[in-house]
Amino acid sequence: MKKFIDTLKNIWKIEDLRQRILITVLFVAIYRFGSKVLLPGISYNQLDELRKQTANGLMSLLDMFSGGAFSNASIFALGIMPYISASIVMQLLAVAVPYFQKMQREGESGRKKISMYTRYLTVGILLFQAPSYLVNLKMQIGAAFDPGVKWGWYLIIASVILAAGSMFILWLGERITDKGIGNGVSLIIMIGIIARLPEAFAQEVGSRFAAATGGGLVMFLIEIIILYAVVCAAIMLVQGVRKIPVQYAKRVVGNQQYGGARQYIPLKLFAANVMPIIFAQALMFIPLAVVRYSDPQNASWFMRSMMDHHSWLYNVIFAALIIAFTYFYTAITLNPTQMAEDMKRNNGFIPGVKPGKDTADYIDTIMSRITFPGSLFIAFIAIMPAFASLLDVQDEFSQFFGGTSLLILVGVVLDTLQQIESHLLMRHYDGLLNSGRVRGRGGVTAY
Repeated sequence: MKKFIDTLKNIWKIEDLRQRILITVLFVAIYRFGSKVLLPGISYNQLDELRKQTANGLMSLLDMFSGGAFSNASIFALGIMPYISASIVMQLLAVAVPYFQKMQREGESGRKKISMYTRYLTVGILLFQAPSYLVNLKMQIGAAFDPGVKWGWYLIIASVILAAGSMFILWLGERITDKGIGNGVSLIIMIGIIARLPEAFAQEVGSRFAAATGGGLVMFLIEIIILYAVVCAAIMLVQGVRKIPVQYAKRVVGNQQYGGARQYIPLKLFAANVMPIIFAQALMFIPLAVVRYSDPQNASWFMRSMMDHHSWLYNVIFAALIIAFTYFYTAITLNPTQMAEDMKRNNGFIPGVKPGKDTADYIDTIMSRITFPGSLFIAFIAIMPAFASLLDVQDEFSQFFGGTSLLILVGVVLDTLQQIESHLLMRHYDGLLNSGRVRGRGGVTAY
């Protein structure tokens, strides 16, 4: 405990780190304040139907990423998801379209162009998504709107407000990345998820102690132990890497000798991040949308099972989709052929493996071997909320036992701690751990 307190004092001593933390806290507070500001002309007391709609399916995912702003009809209702969607599209284009492939290899200038196109695409998505959100809002809670408001003008003005709110969140995220600590976009998503934790925790405690069959303190302690074990497993998943040794040939330029050192290619067990879960959840939302626009009473057994996220059929299909998307997303984001070419260009080789095609095949084999257990692990973590429901855990609290929320929380926290530790070690202070080091994530955890 004393070492922990000393570490906190050291963090506060470093002026640059102190300013970064304070700036991060300030921007996060602004984001949370904006999440509570309602759109003009809407009554807060009439939002019950909207909250029921966001209880399950893809809507719950959007509401989770926005920290409840989606179900509260706030000015930040669309959150950061349009930017994430645009980023995903640009990632796919960088793999499939030669123009964007060339742009990606141009270095810093190419990255700036891709970032610019991503923002333009975000605005385009917002121009479609903002009116759609408002139309759905009117269908669900028409009574919440001021009767004196003209719908046509309101649709235009409110769409501009929603689009501006999302772009402002993006600006906050970029400012956190530049001036604060951690990755801004991922941190904003994490804060939105954590914001739901106190209420979910209070509901779970109340349900355990209120009901006669709730189990009381014993069942609550069992839940906490299981949650702790799942979090530890998620940390192992996020931090797990397979190191491939790479030897670089020696070069003599003048009186200087270059190369000759052995380095490693860290292939992550969790290379696809949370994208497989997000893609799978989007597909699993289709049956709910089909039934919503048809007669729910006449729905088949299959459709009713697919609408129940606790059913065994739903979870089996969900896990299978996650495994398939893990292979797909890993294949499009990691290119063994390109890695082999870059290695050959820099006079590097894997000991015992010929450069070129043999190296690409070797890397591809290793990736296939680590992707399979990684995909199984991700699928298990994703369906953990369904297992938690077997213990009569409340739906709100069960979301923290696995799925997208848990993986994002673990990834972002580890990335932020790694940055703080880097500042400490750079100034010759002890790190955050008694032994070892917090390994960085090396990328955005949310997308």
